[in-house]
Amino acid sequence: MKRNSNSLQKGQLLNGYRIDKTIGGGGFSLVYIATHIDDNEQVVIKEYLPSNQARRSEDGQVEPLSAEMSSPYRQGIKRFFDEASALAKVNHANIVRVENLFRANNTVYMVMRHEHGKDLRWYIKSKSGNLSEKFIRTIFPKLLLGLRELHNNHLLHLDIKPANIFLRPGGKPLLLDFGAAQVASVGNKPTGPFTLTLGYAPIEQHLSGHLGPWTDLYALGASMWACITGKAPPPSTERAVKDTYKPATRVYARQYSPQLLEAIDWCLEMNQLARPQNVQELLDFLNPMKVAREERQDPAEPGWGFRLPWRKE
Repeated sequence: MKRNSNSLQKGQLLNGYRIDKTIGGGGFSLVYIATHIDDNEQVVIKEYLPSNQARRSEDGQVEPLSAEMSSPYRQGIKRFFDEASALAKVNHANIVRVENLFRANNTVYMVMRHEHGKDLRWYIKSKSGNLSEKFIRTIFPKLLLGLRELHNNHLLHLDIKPANIFLRPGGKPLLLDFGAAQVASVGNKPTGPFTLTLGYAPIEQHLSGHLGPWTDLYALGASMWACITGKAPPPSTERAVKDTYKPATRVYARQYSPQLLEAIDWCLEMNQLARPQNVQELLDFLNPMKVAREERQDPAEPGWGFRLPWRKE
């Protein structure tokens, strides 16, 4: 990745960490691989740096672009810190783990565990979609359980997409937020600027409408759709004018089970009231008995492996 002019330099020390390289960045943040100096463990560090509000000065400090930007930048720092603090309290095997949160350089940093594997986008691209039902049913139940834990802590992800679904060795999925997405309070309108990913963001995100679990479930359904088709559904803004979405139950009836296809179509309803209103509704629709039994085995790390969690054995 080409180095962003605002990025921290390779080898720079930061609160007990050494920056190794920049791995990402959007409109609101920069993301680094770094090494914890004390134990030599690699971590991922996300730095709050909204490019339309602030820049890095020669001494490494982050400063507002102008006096007018000072107030929104400060508000953004507070929001990032508060939401990252709430995210740090979420402890689930399928949600990226926040290990540290600190202030430095006139901004704030979130430290996350570094994981090995590939994101779902890689798998989709490698097969141009056409991922098997077994693959889909292996990955998404665990993601749903992690997402439910996030929602139970009154948080939303707001940028679920294949690039933010990471698959570790053994097929263990992890919901990431390495980009610019921010976490917001459930049921409220957005508390600040958000990055929208066309095809994955439902219409209420584009229109600053009321957000909730149904918002994340649209994006999750769009991610399942991408597993089948190799691409995102039509953008919700286009669908609001002329809906060209072709129901999965009609197009892929000979390739996947009706239950899975109905779940995808349900999540991708334009009307947020017509979608599943919470994660449990979707889990119950798919197979309540199997999900309940697997969760009892180990709520933190369901023992599903590569078996099909919604198919009777």
